[in-house]
Amino acid sequence: QVQLVESGGGLVQAGESLRLSCVVSGSTFSINRMGWYRQAPGKERELVATITRGADSNYADFVKGRFTISRDNGKDTVNLQMNSLKPEDTAVYYCKASTFARAYWGQGTQVTVSS
Repeated sequence: QVQLVESGGGLVQAGESLRLSCVVSGSTFSINRMGWYRQAPGKERELVATITRGADSNYADFVKGRFTISRDNGKDTVNLQMNSLKPEDTAVYYCKASTFARAYWGQGTQVTVSS
């Protein structure tokens, strides 16, 4: 089993920054890919960024150049640095950890960007 706890969400103004963190516990040795997803009210959950154990990263087009995902395997933590935030980035952000067998999700953290 794997447990994920996100932190770092909050209310900011457009153009400001936030850093989200996800601490993973449990059978972390089985995790190969981790990522951040988000879900805005009335919309489906969407991929924001993912990163492999080898630090290969992938980003959604709408965050390229603004968001950076990083992973500390020693601390079993994945972070999402979000710069130049826009009102349309407002959503609940979820951390996801994937093994070859299944995926695990955190409880989510709210990010609200005011204009």
